[in-house]
Amino acid sequence: MTDLEIAGATAIATLFEDELVRVSPSATLSEVSAVLLEANIGAVVVGDEATVEGVVSERDIVRAIAEGQDPSSTRAIELASTAIVWCDASATVAEVAREMLVEYVRHVLVESDGKVLGIVSARDLLGVYATEDADLE
Repeated sequence: MTDLEIAGATAIATLFEDELVRVSPSATLSEVSAVLLEANIGAVVVGDEATVEGVVSERDIVRAIAEGQDPSSTRAIELASTAIVWCDASATVAEVAREMLVEYVRHVLVESDGKVLGIVSARDLLGVYATEDADLE
């Protein structure tokens, strides 16, 4: 097994440890931006513990600003991507990386038994491969 295959076999569930960050569907673009900044993350789930209504990413916010949307009145649910890509917590880094490429997304929600556990980003996956490569030196 090559070093890349070993990194790719890493369980996706090991890549997140913090509580999933969520915002209300009625949160404004300004509020969502502040949450992203404070949590130092690139995307948030729109919804509550029981419901995922969408995902808002940094890119969604940049697009809204570029289109002239008002940050103080535009709501999270208006920006949220609702075509959400999911993976099971048992998936591997390589499987999720392939799914990201196929679906052309940067964030994937991780679930187990119908419950959302976390969110992983392309940067998280890159970190696994970069760390594995650094361990070889």
